[in-house]
Amino acid sequence: MDSLPPSSEQPAVNDGKRDFLKKAASMSAAAALMSLVPPGVRSAAWAAGSDAPEKPEVKIGFIPLTDCASVAIAAEKGFDKKYGLKITPSKEASWAGVRDKLVNGELDASHVLYGLIYGLQLGVGGPKKDMAVLMNLNNNGQAITLNNQLKAKGVTDGAGLAKLVKAEPKEWTFAQTFPTGTHAMWLYYWMATYGIDPFKDVKVITVPPPQMVANMRVDKMDGYCVGEPWNARAIHDKIGFTAVTSQDIWQDHPEKVLGTTLEFVQKYPNTARAMVAAILEASKYIDTMGNRSEVAKIISAKSYVNTEFDVIEDRMLGQYDNGIGRKWQDKNYMKFFADGSVNFPYLSDGMWFLTQHKRWGLLKDHPDYLAVARAVNQVALYKDAAAQARVAVPKSEMRSHKLIDGVVWDGKNPKAYADGFKVKA
Repeated sequence: MDSLPPSSEQPAVNDGKRDFLKKAASMSAAAALMSLVPPGVRSAAWAAGSDAPEKPEVKIGFIPLTDCASVAIAAEKGFDKKYGLKITPSKEASWAGVRDKLVNGELDASHVLYGLIYGLQLGVGGPKKDMAVLMNLNNNGQAITLNNQLKAKGVTDGAGLAKLVKAEPKEWTFAQTFPTGTHAMWLYYWMATYGIDPFKDVKVITVPPPQMVANMRVDKMDGYCVGEPWNARAIHDKIGFTAVTSQDIWQDHPEKVLGTTLEFVQKYPNTARAMVAAILEASKYIDTMGNRSEVAKIISAKSYVNTEFDVIEDRMLGQYDNGIGRKWQDKNYMKFFADGSVNFPYLSDGMWFLTQHKRWGLLKDHPDYLAVARAVNQVALYKDAAAQARVAVPKSEMRSHKLIDGVVWDGKNPKAYADGFKVKA
């Protein structure tokens, strides 16, 4: 167009004016985008004169679990590029390793246990550090696996386990994946529902997720709570069975989050927002059921989960087999998006983990539950990213659920809730 001679249809524009118009249009578009961003974050972003990611390449950690899928797919399918990012997924060996690398900055962010982030915020389970939950990554999809020796003793559920523990006192050993994490809380909550004190009646140890099956195989534990596919893998290897799924403990419970330090969010607000937007796109892709087999294939690779494709695929599709004769299609399978309801960082979700940390003596005193949740969960940033990715957000920052013991959690009186359990530290 620039080479065309002036005419009535093509008015002449000199180079200086043309450059000015291009810059003005670019600034106008950027300003429109930035109007969606809160003033505090906006000023930090505009300090660099752009709303583009300040750090265009980020390393995001993950543990080999099915629910690392949204981080993997954001990178594998190029959703990161759409938002000006290059995500490099970084496979980690343990949650303790993830914790340390987040704190020291070796990882920019990570697929991480919800309760681990909150523990660090209050100096429990690691050094005290201001942390940030950017978004939820998934709901549901964990389980408690018991070994076949328990099945031989007639134990198939929580009530049966409680009866056996009482009848045969010994060092019954169970594993979770991190002291303040989700799996520890599901294990403790389930046991306590049936009258088992997880700190007095049994021994609980910490084992990294990929090592659960190997440890059970050599009789180092009677059961464990972990994410998939390591529950399905125990059944596949004929060493254990599923006693309960986490969605049976709490339907649509919060599970892994995209976590980072508050320092990272403050230093790189545009990058944090772009990460969330890219992973929202990946989450939407995964929750299209027609894509799930492909996703299972991708994450089964050695670079991600490193296990058989069919061990991952069945439960990704909601096709459950508990290993002791029951098969069912679970409508509360692992969800990654559900029209955005999965991903919103509800304040009540974060507060729940604090109530359990207090219940089990990990916190000596009641914290200011709501204030901590508001400090950690980056709700405003999430809403900006959701707008960018055209994802709906819920009307309320709180939600209500009834758990397996019939007790309702709604976040309204967390102190009374934490103190109200019969079995507690």
